[in-house]
Parts: sequence; C-alpha cells; structure tokens
Amino acid sequence: MITPMRVFVLIFNAHTENEGIHSIRVGDASSSQSGAVRNKILMFESEDDALRFALLLEAQDFPTPTVEMLDAEEIKGFCESAGYEWEIVPANSDLILPPEMNLENTDWQIDAQKEDSYQSDPVPPAAPEMSDSELENMRRKFEGLL
Repeated sequence: MITPMRVFVLIFNAHTENEGIHSIRVGDASSSQSGAVRNKILMFESEDDALRFALLLEAQDFPTPTVEMLDAEEIKGFCESAGYEWEIVPANSDLILPPEMNLENTDWQIDAQKEDSYQSDPVPPAAPEMSDSELENMRRKFEGLL
C-alpha cells in the first residue's frame, strides 16, 4: 500500500468561510503575452520550513497564516482544477523567501470590502476561476483529510 505524501501549506483564515491557501504570483517570461502571471502554491515537505516561511510573511505585515498538513495529491488536484501551479519545497533546502512585493488586497480582503461597502465598485470584479460549489467541494475534501 502506498502511503500518501503529506505536505505542509499555508492557510489564511483557517476553518472559516473565508479560508484561503497561500499562493505566489509568478510571471511568465516565455509567454508571448506580455505580463502573463500564474499562481503557484508552495508545498513544504518540512513543517519547520513552512513555519519559517509563515514567519517571513508576518514580517512583511501579511496576515498570520496557519500551517496545515495535507495530502500532496489533493493539493495537486486542486491546483489543476483552479489553473494553479505547484512546487514541492524539499526539506532542508535553501531558505525560500516570499516575494518582496505582495498584493495590496488579497482575494478574501476584496470580498470582505465588497460585503462592508454599500457603494458600487467602479471596477468590475474578475470572474472567479472556480464556481462556489466547486470551491466548497474542494474545501470539504481538504477538511476530510484532517
């Protein structure tokens, strides 16, 4: 029997309706489209490495993430369905640093601002890559792993 590979990821607002997984936006220099970006989820083999990365994010005034252990295949499946990339960070590898520039507003902050505001947003929101029901199904699968 093959044992599932467990990895550690960073989760924001863990165990809430507003839960989100940390991703990094990376540019695509090989793309013919100028400025094309992709989202990448980091999967850490070592919990200590994930905790260090989380502390580095906090030092950049990022919200405090929770380190969660999940099955790597489940994360890969989520990435494929959401159009994200993924990267496994080997244990005891060189220290990975968060990008110097972070998004001004995360996806969950934008959603919260919309709920708190009664004024219409002059910029239409981008269409979600996954439907709410698809995201809810993925969230249930992730919770089932715990």
